[in-house]
Amino acid sequence: MKKLIVFAVASLFTLSMFTSCEEKTKEEKLVEEMKADGAEIKVNEDGTKIKMETEDKSVKIKKDDGETKIKIKEDNE
Repeated sequence: MKKLIVFAVASLFTLSMFTSCEEKTKEEKLVEEMKADGAEIKVNEDGTKIKMETEDKSVKIKKDDGETKIKIKEDNE
């Protein structure tokens, strides 16, 4: 009986560790990357459009009807 309780507790901890690790979406990764690069970030009032710009990169994110569209433009001179 004691082994069963120890196994159940160990299983609970293992399960909770896997569910707490969330994978970031591509959108979240881009926002963090652009913030780190010092980008100017503009978000419209309802939050459906995000525009981020640095000197050499421009990223536009548009959320529409559950779909997310991402456009990345890099200036290579």
